[in-house]
Amino acid sequence: MAPDILCIGAVLWDIIARSPVLMAKGDDVPGRIDRVPGGVAMNIAATLVRLGWHPGMLCAIGHDAEGAELIARITGMGLDAAHVFRCETPTDRYLAIEDSAGLVGAVADAHSLELAGAAILTPLSDGRLGSRDAPWPGPVALDGNLTTALLAEIAASPLFAKADLRIAPASPGKADRLTPLLRHPGATLYLNLFEANVLSGHPDLTAPAAARRLLDRGAERVLVTDGPRLCADAAHARGVIEALPPAVALRRVTGAGDTFMAAHLTAELHGLPRAAALDAALTAAARFISGD
Repeated sequence: MAPDILCIGAVLWDIIARSPVLMAKGDDVPGRIDRVPGGVAMNIAATLVRLGWHPGMLCAIGHDAEGAELIARITGMGLDAAHVFRCETPTDRYLAIEDSAGLVGAVADAHSLELAGAAILTPLSDGRLGSRDAPWPGPVALDGNLTTALLAEIAASPLFAKADLRIAPASPGKADRLTPLLRHPGATLYLNLFEANVLSGHPDLTAPAAARRLLDRGAERVLVTDGPRLCADAAHARGVIEALPPAVALRRVTGAGDTFMAAHLTAELHGLPRAAALDAALTAAARFISGD
């Protein structure tokens, strides 16, 4: 079965340590440590599978034992790994520590993806998923773990001329990599408030204000979240709508933004109007955060 959505970016091992207590620097506390398939593209794809889609993965995974295990795990989850680029570098990993207030800190070892570069996009040009004359016409979930140079190449590439591009930064520190994609006519950017402020270069205090500023900078469409506070969906020529997320207890945070993006894309592909799609995405993210 051919994929109906493409997910491009990081697929790696997430090693997440969670403690139910508030932590300070140097603390040694009890908790749980999980090792699961992760990465922005992976987290989005996993949610899309649960919502009934068959996503295809364009990513880099090593030829090592961890890579073989990761391929087996993601195919077992229902993801299409037929077009994964297998590389000679070690399979990427992400290490995070979370406490009762959220993320304490994290380190991303995504060198395989960065070194692979444009090789992960080959199926979009060689006829397997598309070509320059017949580019991929469907939705694409793209994450900011790709290099700045490759994201700039994607922004100008005819291979993405017909795509419904849904874009998420990998982290606040990589948000400025998305600048070349800001004006892409088919792009929708999913950002938290900090990331939106990095991309706009201005410290706005609310998500709606940041979203409006990015429209002023030429963005076609942007969704900005701010934890439990007001969020916004801003679209060129369609204005800005706002919504407040449901109030829930915080159980986990890593992957919440990816869940929001996948749920929002699904809602829109099912034909829901903007306000209903935004509410559906906020509800899905709230359930994820609360551990439901």
